[in-house]
Amino acid sequence: MAIIYQAELSPSKPEILRDFLAGRSWGESGELELLGAYRFDDPDGEVGVECQLVQVGETTYHLPLTYRPAPVEGAEEHLLTTMQHSVLGERYVYDGLGDELALDCFRRAICGEQAQAELRIVTDDDELIETRPQSVTLSLEVDEGESLPTGDELLDGAPFTIARTLGDLDGTVRLRARWSGGESVVAAY
Repeated sequence: MAIIYQAELSPSKPEILRDFLAGRSWGESGELELLGAYRFDDPDGEVGVECQLVQVGETTYHLPLTYRPAPVEGAEEHLLTTMQHSVLGERYVYDGLGDELALDCFRRAICGEQAQAELRIVTDDDELIETRPQSVTLSLEVDEGESLPTGDELLDGAPFTIARTLGDLDGTVRLRARWSGGESVVAAY
């Protein structure tokens, strides 16, 4: 269950996402529309794993992020920024596709071992305000006659793909995202 604090963030998530897209060869600058997000639970409860869906022009992007309490040694190239969180303090924001913890969440999801997290909105004193559905829902699809891969298969190098841009990804096992006004495969094996 993902714990979401009612908090002030600096820089804001739209600012982080805008800079992220503008700074990558596969991204672009322009008016950014937030379509929705989903989260995975970190088994240890330390790292936030959030995947944002945004649209710039005609392109829909899938932007997994991780929010960590400390920097990850050797992962400097994947560090997007630091943010100030009014409840949790300084957070290190990483490109999730360069963060092994986020990749493990996707591996487990493709294997049918991890679902998206339920969102619990709490005050800075951890008082529950509400449980909220995610703005993006995930479902696992498997072609007829196929079976889910095992975690060992994926860890041993069996290929699976996580989409950056949405629209063309396919496979025999698919993680499909649905949001108000759209749906697309975000990861496939």
